[in-house]
Parts: sequence; structure tokens; C-alpha cells
Amino acid sequence: MNQKHLISIHDLSLDEVQEIFTLTRDLKEKQRRGEAHRLLEGRTLAMVFEKPSTRTRVSFEVGMAQLGGHPVVLSASGTQLGRGETISDTAKVLSRYVNGIMARTFAHDTVLGLAEHGSVPVINGLTDLLHPCQVLADLFTISERFPRLDELVMAYVGDGNNMAHSYMYGAARVGAEIRISTPEAYTPDTEIVKTAREDAVASGGAVHIVSDPAEAVTGAHVVFTDTWASMGQEEEHGERMKVFAPFQVNAALMEKALPEAVFMHGLPARRGEEVTDEVMDGAQSIVFDEAENRLHVQKAIMALLMK
Repeated sequence: MNQKHLISIHDLSLDEVQEIFTLTRDLKEKQRRGEAHRLLEGRTLAMVFEKPSTRTRVSFEVGMAQLGGHPVVLSASGTQLGRGETISDTAKVLSRYVNGIMARTFAHDTVLGLAEHGSVPVINGLTDLLHPCQVLADLFTISERFPRLDELVMAYVGDGNNMAHSYMYGAARVGAEIRISTPEAYTPDTEIVKTAREDAVASGGAVHIVSDPAEAVTGAHVVFTDTWASMGQEEEHGERMKVFAPFQVNAALMEKALPEAVFMHGLPARRGEEVTDEVMDGAQSIVFDEAENRLHVQKAIMALLMK
């Protein structure tokens, strides 16, 4: 990879995305065969968490160990960040100790600051604006089912949040068509829509913003959704349930997709809200393949950035 950091899929070229996926396939096969793949022997990754996590923490921590490296888990409250130390100072100090930084934060500027002021690779484990690792894992998972990503129609139904933003960047980069359906007051960031559409023009893809979930899902190969109230939005939960109710992914909505369509969710899911049990546990659901592939894709990202 020519990139020093992984902050956004928009920053990656198609060749770099494919490079990640090629190494992911190799590492996944090696793990299944029980072959050692200690590509980061002696390396250390600092993992900074402002937000709690299950999949991000376990997949990065286990992945780093499987690569032969050492993960160091840091909560914001347990570091000087929680006492007012600047991002700049934290980045400079950590860079003297470790070979890479993964950060899962609220403000996107925190990850940008770590990348700007540190001297080691920085991986965006999630911000309120973007979630590139999840979407790269999703695209890899889709590629295991549909070899030609540039021939697919993808539909995202729900909140125009960090997942919607990264899905637009991801689909546009690989040349797919993506339709984003959200309530009117919860549409994606307009600048990200603009940038993703520019990327899509270059790749032969397309980015559409629609209000009707049925319009988004009709004829789609892939249907995504995400929680309606993300971390930090708990006080809005009751109001969001009313607004988002027509955007639930249920069996009736999935029937509008292609027969071979798959359902995806980055988890954790609030069953009965954004998705029904029938869809989550149904034959079209590949959410747990998707969850597993976080491990393999992130191992590839770490290996490429920190080798």
C-alpha cells in the first residue's frame, strides 16, 4: 500500500483495496490450515478506545497476536487523554513506544490528529463520521459470494451515519451502484455524498439517495442496515424508533431484493428494531461471516501498514 494510514476508504485506490483483499484471502486460508503467519513479529499496536467495543477490540487484539505482534489496549479514561492531554502530545508519545495506533473515537478529528502528529501508521477503528474497517470487511465478504463487485447493486436502509458514509465510499471505489435510503431528517453528510459521487463517476459506479426503502432494495444484490441510535444518541432512542419504523429490514422488504440477495449488518443489532429475527437468522443473512471477516481484513490492513 502507498498509504501510510487507513482513515477513509476514499483515500484508497482500487488497486489498494484489491491488495488488501488479496492478502486477506491468503491470511484467512493460512489460519484455516493452521499455518503460522507472524508477519508482525515484535511489533506493537496501541488500541485507543473512547467508545466501548466487542468486535473491534477482539478482532484487532486477536489479529495482532496471530500476526506475532503485541496489542496494548488503552481506554481514553485510563490515559492522559481523559485528563486533557492534547491529541498532538498523545500521538507523539505513543509514536515513541509503538509501531501503529488503532483508534475508535467519537470525533473524526481525533483520528486525523493522531495521524497528523504521530509518526506511525494510524487505523481508523471507527469515528462518528466513518467506519472504514467494517465496510472493507463487508466488501470482502460480498466478494466471496459475488466475484464482480462492479456489477452489483447495493442498498443501505436506515440512518445516514458513519456506516452509510463508508458504504458510499466503498461502493463508489469498487464501481458498484449503491442506494441509500434514510428518513428525510437523517440523510448522509452532503459533502461525503458529493465526494462519493465523484469517485463513482471515475469507477463506473453510482450513488443514489432515496427516501423510499422499497425503491432502494428493489433488485438489489446486497441489503445493509445499522442500528438506528448509535453510541452517544441514547437520549434520541424513543424519537428515532418512531421516525425509523418504516425503514425496518423485514421479510417483506427483503422480498423486493433479488432472490440471491444477501443481508448484512455490522452488529451489534437491535433485533426487532432495524431488523427482524426472521431476516437476521434467515438463509440470506451473512452477518456472522461478515463479523468473522473483520478479523481477516484487519490483519491484512495491519500487515500492509506496519510491516
